Amino acid sequence: MDYEILVSEDAERDLDDFIRYLLFEKENEQAARNLLDDFEITKQNLAHVAGSLKYCTNPRLREQGYKRINFTAHRYFMLYRIVGDKVIIDNIFYELQDYENRLG
Repeated sequence: MDYEILVSEDAERDLDDFIRYLLFEKENEQAARNLLDDFEITKQNLAHVAGSLKYCTNPRLREQGYKRINFTAHRYFMLYRIVGDKVIIDNIFYELQDYENRLG
């Protein structure tokens, strides 16, 4: 089953923050472009595999229905929920971020 992918404002802001960091702090346009490309590839993959991935191991996140997908080529991941035939990407994190406490 293919899902419709929706990206929340929070997830868009997360991605924008990472891109800004790469562009303005690291001054690396190629890295920013590569991250955007990887985001798009991962999002396309998610449309096909969202239902088959495991729920988060954190009890609070699992209770809220969160699953995780890692970016294909970078150390980032998306937290998402499935609602009917839609996947809602709620946040994007760098793998070393303390995301479990950020989400409460």
